[in-house]
Amino acid sequence: MTFIKNILAAIGLICVSGLFIFAVQAENGLTDKKEVIDPPKIINDYNIYALSVPENLNFAGEPMPLEDPDIYERMDRELLVNTYWQSNGLLMFKRAEKYFPVIESILKKNGVPEDFKYLAVIESGLTNAVSPAGARGVWQIMKTTGRENGLEINSNVDERYHLEMATEVACKYLLKAKEKLGSWTLAAAAYNAGNSGISRRLSEQGVADYYDLLLGEETGRYLFRIVALKEILNHPKKYGFNFSTDDLYQTIPTYKVEVDTVVTDFTKFAERFGINYKILKIHNPWLREPKLNNASGKTYYIKIPKEGHYSVKP
Repeated sequence: MTFIKNILAAIGLICVSGLFIFAVQAENGLTDKKEVIDPPKIINDYNIYALSVPENLNFAGEPMPLEDPDIYERMDRELLVNTYWQSNGLLMFKRAEKYFPVIESILKKNGVPEDFKYLAVIESGLTNAVSPAGARGVWQIMKTTGRENGLEINSNVDERYHLEMATEVACKYLLKAKEKLGSWTLAAAAYNAGNSGISRRLSEQGVADYYDLLLGEETGRYLFRIVALKEILNHPKKYGFNFSTDDLYQTIPTYKVEVDTVVTDFTKFAERFGINYKILKIHNPWLREPKLNNASGKTYYIKIPKEGHYSVKP
């Protein structure tokens, strides 16, 4: 009992001492009563929300059967993953402003639905990516496919990195896939798994539709990822993305210089047009070396940015 009384007395002394010290500090202007009494306020305005899957999603006009619970859950997953990967989402908005106009015009010219521009988004993030399997460029074209469709691919020149030429090759592939498989949805899946791969699985499983196929992880998510990016990129505010036009990447206007000879030094070549080698490569990533061999005398068209868009030191 005495022990408890001693403890209580000590606590009382500490409290009185604390109040005394606080009173002395306050009298001498050494503390602020509000700061001492009020605990810090934690402000948290960031929240994670479940998303509503839109009822009428489609790819290239072909409806997604969301009444199927498996299809609904897979679509829900991709909407969530791509909505809450915010940094990647903002980069897609920024890059789309720069590259979509180029891609859209070529798709339209070839009779390929505009929705296929979102295929390029999930393939490469609209960058000149390199896959572990050796696919390259915005459209992730394999060496064999590129060469079969007329692209020059070697250590000196790799036209898989040429956006316009690579988009033309992608269109050829997709048109052939549509003709063989019967739908744009299956054509898109074939871009990932190959025409023969999709045909074989359709035959083995006795179905005729992508959404009825049991596929591996990558191809099984492929169309859902495309449709998710289509939905998000078309409705930024709905999915929490906020930006202005000034935040987006802009296309730098260029003109083309015809070259049908050897170029021994692209650094000196660039200087003739008031730019440096780095800027030359930014606009012509298909030039893989600091020289152009061109033993055959082939005609190439090299893009040069118009004056006033870069500050180049002499």
